[in-house]
Amino acid sequence: MKTSRIALVSGALAAAVTLAAAVTLAGCGPAASSAGNGAASGAASASGAASAPASAPGTAAPPAAAGAAPPAGGPVPPGFAAASVTFASPAEAFVLGTAPCAHAPCTSVVRTLDRGARWRGLPAPVVPLGQPQGSTGPAVWGIRFAGPAHGFVFGNGLWETTDGGERWVPAAGPGGSILSLEVIDSQVLALTSACGAQAGCAQAGTLVRRPLAGGAWRIVTRVRDPGEIATRARVAAVLDGSNVVVTSDGGLTHATHATPCVTEGVAWPSSVAVTGPDGLALLCAGQGYTGHEDKTAYVSGDLGAHWTKAGSPPSSGAPSGLAAATPTRLVIAAASAASWLYYSADGAARWGTAYLADDGGQGWNDLGFTTSSDGVVVHGPAVSDGNREGRPGQLLLTSDAGATWPLVRF
Repeated sequence: MKTSRIALVSGALAAAVTLAAAVTLAGCGPAASSAGNGAASGAASASGAASAPASAPGTAAPPAAAGAAPPAGGPVPPGFAAASVTFASPAEAFVLGTAPCAHAPCTSVVRTLDRGARWRGLPAPVVPLGQPQGSTGPAVWGIRFAGPAHGFVFGNGLWETTDGGERWVPAAGPGGSILSLEVIDSQVLALTSACGAQAGCAQAGTLVRRPLAGGAWRIVTRVRDPGEIATRARVAAVLDGSNVVVTSDGGLTHATHATPCVTEGVAWPSSVAVTGPDGLALLCAGQGYTGHEDKTAYVSGDLGAHWTKAGSPPSSGAPSGLAAATPTRLVIAAASAASWLYYSADGAARWGTAYLADDGGQGWNDLGFTTSSDGVVVHGPAVSDGNREGRPGQLLLTSDAGATWPLVRF
């Protein structure tokens, strides 16, 4: 899986969903079906506010909902392995994953209120944990929360909660497989494509939006080589072949700009990160050879209208993500025979290795930042109902803007 990030959600939300839904306690297999009648209301303010200037997957901090009592939850299922992570505030996070269980599907959700010091298990949608390239039926691989109460689990289908993960109900999806989903400016943005078990995902994709409070999905734009949505500071960016699509209002309007990387196989956009209200960082890659890919980083101070070459990150590994703690501190995720996190403290000019896993190239998911110093990433995201298939499903956190990455214990 590739990485993704989320930033600013702002505006009032009011959702009331009443559907029959089956839920499963984390790691416990299917439970009895229950009626979901959850509602959340209040102003949702996103990561990019003063308390969280940078962004991680799902980062948001709604002041009106902050005082609501979270679900009590239960024990974390033994053997829990992570697939996707979302932060509802700099301290509160939800992790989608799996654990061995007697009755599949074994998909699980766990939550922390103290940035990983303690964890509790929550219900999860009764759907197998999968990945876009290998799932033909219902499957999930991502989780995002717009605030402590309102969240989504997505993949081949969409599930929604408005009570902090106590109940999950099927929601009307935009069609196709949802590769990436983020919430910004009271809009839910989703990047979709047609994915199959053998052929992988199509080269064509669609960026769509719907109001966070509910409603119909509307097309923002078609894109080539769909990947991930990068967000921060009320800005969302998506690569479209050799271009980048940028919106500052949740997809209501957007602009498309050319990037400096226009030669496939030699120099082609790999990942984009939003560094601030006016800033982007771009990673271009190509010329692969024996576990290496040449990489070049660019930065923009006008949301992609103009670009400046910054530096050349290490060639080891195929890149899968780029994230910015600040405009000067950036991290790249890459994998081939091993898995690397590369770190720059000078605006992408010089790079060093912040983390190396000799794991045969298990890769990364959901690289992002919750503040200008705190960040998160999933190492070797788990798949397939408790059978780890050698994938560690580990959660790593950083408190120094990406320079070091300690392992979190569930």
